[in-house]
Amino acid sequence: MKAFITRGVLLSLLFLSVSFGILFLLLGVPAEETWMPLIEDERYDMPPAVWILAGAVALGWCLSAWSALLVRSAGKSVEHRLAVLAGGSAETDETAPLPDKTERVLAEVESLIGTQRERLKQISDERAETQEELVQERLVQERQRLARELHDSVSQQLFAASMLLSAMAEKERLERGEPSKVLMQVEHTVQQAQVEMRALLLHLRPAALNDKTLSDGLRMLLRELDEKVHFEIRGRIEDVPLSKGAEDHLFRIAQETLSNALRHAKATELDVLFVERDGLAIFRVQDNGVGFRDGGGKAGSYGLRNVRERAIEIGGTCKIVSVPSQGTIVEVKVPALPSSDGEGGAQSAEAGDPSGGADGTALLQPEQEETEGSR
Repeated sequence: MKAFITRGVLLSLLFLSVSFGILFLLLGVPAEETWMPLIEDERYDMPPAVWILAGAVALGWCLSAWSALLVRSAGKSVEHRLAVLAGGSAETDETAPLPDKTERVLAEVESLIGTQRERLKQISDERAETQEELVQERLVQERQRLARELHDSVSQQLFAASMLLSAMAEKERLERGEPSKVLMQVEHTVQQAQVEMRALLLHLRPAALNDKTLSDGLRMLLRELDEKVHFEIRGRIEDVPLSKGAEDHLFRIAQETLSNALRHAKATELDVLFVERDGLAIFRVQDNGVGFRDGGGKAGSYGLRNVRERAIEIGGTCKIVSVPSQGTIVEVKVPALPSSDGEGGAQSAEAGDPSGGADGTALLQPEQEETEGSR
């Protein structure tokens, strides 16, 4: 309002000055015989001087009001554009046109806001990824710590208890001919606890291959298991080209599957197969254990669900086949990278039919049923 009044007064004074200048040019220097009729002549109800004064003042205030309306309209247009930019919307309503300079400034502001918004989004994504990596790193470190502590304490104590029980059983066998049933049950329980502990340590091991290939990691894993478990483990491992992400996921799948077999299968034979056929990397774990039927969503089936999810995540498929009292097959197929040396064909000729066990024969019968159960 203050600007409106100031503008009106200034424009009125300007028009009065212009009117006086025009009269000065027309009538000359103010004199009584030329200027007095402007004050004394009342033929039009009012002297001409009053008409000139009123017209100058009215014109000044009208122009002041018109310019105020223009400024207000332009201000609303700018406010609307800024509100649209602040809301992140690309759609704008029909508004009054703005001067070219104002349009250029608003375009620069819009570009700057868009750039800052994209940068903030990128920073947010990077922060989330960094936090996720930090969580995963701490998780791996915690798993390693737990594995070390369990191996150095509980696992060693179970081994010592197993050795003592074996010595006691041997002593009773020499003295009485056979050990007592209670002692045999205790020995069996301790041995089962050792198997459970080995499976837990296997599960807690980090999934990172530490610059090794998946084939090398699987061979190392099977060697370690063969030294620690009491049943036969057979493996056929080929060098299959895979991406780093696929290798890490498959190695974790191998850990999960072997851990399940140790904890639940009660098997005497375990066959592990990792080969390439027709552009697919095939990983299979097959045992002759107790098998299972549909577990009805028991908590123990989390391990097999995790295997399925990991296989899907790397673009593969997972098939789980089990028959009670005959065994279980877990098979994962993942697209392999193209091989340039043609080794896959030679290995295929040597390996035989991958649909069977490690020796080319299937442990399960044709009436197998596919199910996901209590593992």
